[in-house]
Amino acid sequence: MSNLKNKKLTLTQQEYKKFAKDRELKRPVLMNSIRAFIAGGLICTLGQGLKWMYMTYFNFNEVTAGNPTVATLIIIAVLLTGLGVYDHIAQWAGAGTAVPVTGFANALASAAIEHRSEGFVLGVGGNMFKVAGPVITYGVFSAFVLAIIALIIQGLGGI
Repeated sequence: MSNLKNKKLTLTQQEYKKFAKDRELKRPVLMNSIRAFIAGGLICTLGQGLKWMYMTYFNFNEVTAGNPTVATLIIIAVLLTGLGVYDHIAQWAGAGTAVPVTGFANALASAAIEHRSEGFVLGVGGNMFKVAGPVITYGVFSAFVLAIIALIIQGLGGI
């Protein structure tokens, strides 16, 4: 916080702020980063293994093997969320489980499980799309912006 904001605080507020800051738990940033790297890496390694499996045993090519791979990872994440296992993994790994597609699947499944008592339409459906809506909107907007940039680059004689 800037000094200008500190000057607006009363003496008691400033003392409390210093008191709280002195007792704030120090976060193990390095250890959290290592855990996130390991968990995210294991999820991606599992995804790569699934992709190779689909290419080897089900005659998918490298391009078409991505769709069933992502679907399988989503199904695994939803099942683990329903069984209560994914939350324990996420507690240990932190952002390593939130960043891949499995984190999004976990967020949707958790919202559905939490609000199932409110009914399927307003409870499950409504609360799932409270989570999914911003993600889908951001994804569509980002794709639009990148498409415009690609068109501009192509129009200027690039790629």
